[in-house]
Amino acid sequence: MKPITYILLLLAAFLVLPTTAQTDLEVQLKKLEEQNSAFTLQQEKMVARLDSVKLAIIRRDLQKWGLPKLEEGDELIVHPGHMLVYSEKHEQPKWTVHIAAPDLIKGNLARIDSFLPDPLVKTGTAVTADYWYSGYDRGHMVPSADMRWTYDALLGTYYYSNISPQLADFNRGKWAELEDWGRRYVYHTKRRVFIATGPVLRDGLPTMQKADRKNEVSIPELFWKVIVDLDGKDPKAIAFVMKNEKLEYPVISYAVPVDSVEKLTGIDFFPSLEDELENRIEVMADYKAWYEKDEDKAGETAPIPAPLPNGMFNSVQAKYHVGKTVTVCGTVVASRTTVKAKAIYLNFDTPNPDQEFYATVWQDKSVNFSYDPETYLLNKKICVTGKVTMFDEVPRISCLLYTSPSPRDRTRSRMPSSA
Repeated sequence: MKPITYILLLLAAFLVLPTTAQTDLEVQLKKLEEQNSAFTLQQEKMVARLDSVKLAIIRRDLQKWGLPKLEEGDELIVHPGHMLVYSEKHEQPKWTVHIAAPDLIKGNLARIDSFLPDPLVKTGTAVTADYWYSGYDRGHMVPSADMRWTYDALLGTYYYSNISPQLADFNRGKWAELEDWGRRYVYHTKRRVFIATGPVLRDGLPTMQKADRKNEVSIPELFWKVIVDLDGKDPKAIAFVMKNEKLEYPVISYAVPVDSVEKLTGIDFFPSLEDELENRIEVMADYKAWYEKDEDKAGETAPIPAPLPNGMFNSVQAKYHVGKTVTVCGTVVASRTTVKAKAIYLNFDTPNPDQEFYATVWQDKSVNFSYDPETYLLNKKICVTGKVTMFDEVPRISCLLYTSPSPRDRTRSRMPSSA
């Protein structure tokens, strides 16, 4: 029998399969689909139960360790994933507390973007009419991104009891970066952190002047965030204070001890901790302790505070002097030699690819140095003088001769002055 004839016979046999055989397959498929649907439903119920227990643990531990001291007149509002005290006078939270848990790593729920009055606040909260076309963003105190692993907790972050008015440049700029900074730590350590957040409220703050406003919402000048790791081998804390305006410096430049926020706000943080531990962690402000050794940004350093003496500038200010010959100072946090470009790159304060400024030592000019710039200058504070140019939207100076110690580091350096 020819092969083609044989194949045609097989095909014909398949086409005339008994109806019962086809029916059996369809019944089998339907049965498996029903079993799969039941399994999926059971799995969804199990995930919901797991999330419910995880949230219960978060609320328990916030009550046990994470709450600031409640003052007379404070009413604690408890939501599935966070807690807060609301200021009726200023129509925004006095403070919020939550736990950023490792579950946020797998969180993929979409933003809700439907802001609602908080039904748990007896005096009522701000409403959409207070913010709509006000010129201010609705700034989250508890970030929604920290709660995208469970819908109930995510929904709670969109109540107006969790919102303060923030300028768009601030809310979408350094405030968002600060929130990312806290999540970065959870991503790398797989440990949870306790976070308290709020505005600095005081008498005399301006309010949003909308003609159709329903409430008098104060506009804070400052915001703060306190982050504490109690689960690590060595408990630690750090705090940040930021102005409600467009900010340029890296997040770490705004790091302060928790004690500073207590003095600024009058809020007593973590009173449930043992006195020795509370006193020890509340004076900490070492942002470098919050980086793992293998992180890309582990070497990040805060720029030298401005103003610098003698018309010098730090790495953040360099971009305002493109085309001019100036002196720029900072800490060399990363250095590398590129064979293709025939140059040594010295990153100031922030490693590549997020550097604010870098110095270039062309290979044919390296003979002008009495040392190897790539290795000797690493982790040193230095200044470079030259014409600021832009390359790939990052300011730089090409070094021809020597570098000099930074004005804040002269007493510890014997490096030659620039020519």
